[in-house]
Amino acid sequence: MRFRAFVSFLALGVPSFAAQLTQIQNYGGSARAKPGMWVYVPDTVKSDALVIAIHSCQSSAQKYFQNNKIPWKQGSDAKGYVTVWPSSTTECWDVSSKSSLSHNGGGDSNAIANMITYAIKKYEIDPKKVFVTGGSSGGMMSNVLAATYPELISAVSLYSGVPAGCFVSTSGASAAWNNTCSGGQSISTAEHWGDVVRGMYSGYNGTRPRMQFWHGSIDATLSPKNYDETLKQWTNVFGVTTTPTKSQKDTPEKNYRTDDFGPSVQGIWAVGVGHSVPSHLTISEAWFGL
Repeated sequence: MRFRAFVSFLALGVPSFAAQLTQIQNYGGSARAKPGMWVYVPDTVKSDALVIAIHSCQSSAQKYFQNNKIPWKQGSDAKGYVTVWPSSTTECWDVSSKSSLSHNGGGDSNAIANMITYAIKKYEIDPKKVFVTGGSSGGMMSNVLAATYPELISAVSLYSGVPAGCFVSTSGASAAWNNTCSGGQSISTAEHWGDVVRGMYSGYNGTRPRMQFWHGSIDATLSPKNYDETLKQWTNVFGVTTTPTKSQKDTPEKNYRTDDFGPSVQGIWAVGVGHSVPSHLTISEAWFGL
């Protein structure tokens, strides 16, 4: 009887949850850089939103997707949005070279922008619902994308990164490590950091993505001072002060502090947390409006 019931259950056409991470071989565009593009389309698509999840150094789309601490697959399954998982061809993302730090420059950022354009058309995404997240090197790239392709992105939630342009390479090398920036010694004015963003897409005067950034107070890989510099950068871009309009202690959890700087900039400071701050799916999704 149990077997017959099971057969009848299958005959009803109950979904088998066959969704899997799938590589897109040719996502188009003219970028010279060719990182891999992987896509996860949930079994039940209930949203016309898109989330780009960008991995850290020494990782890949597949590893990031399979990491239980990276919750974007679970979010995709629960809320039915498509996710794109770029995969770097180098140890870390190129957030250093002029090609990647310039709009349509041909570098890694250009290639990810091409992935977004491809996904919008292929999966019928609402262009106003494109969101970017990432940790460490992926957090750095999230900042760079916000600066170089603001017209493609509605909001960013990045973890343990540095200001856009902080890792710039004076030699022109791609994916170069910058000890000055990582060590928290790249200290400048808000105006300078804002100019760095504006210079990455010269002449752009359209809407910019809402920025949420997280950093741990004892990060030994990317100095916590990068939180302050990132704060300077985006408050300047949005024309607001570095004085919070709202501050909440023990939010979203104990020993975290959430500071709002108007409606478009939010910093989350994690006391006692190292590198990198764990992903908080619910809070990031809320920032995206998902």
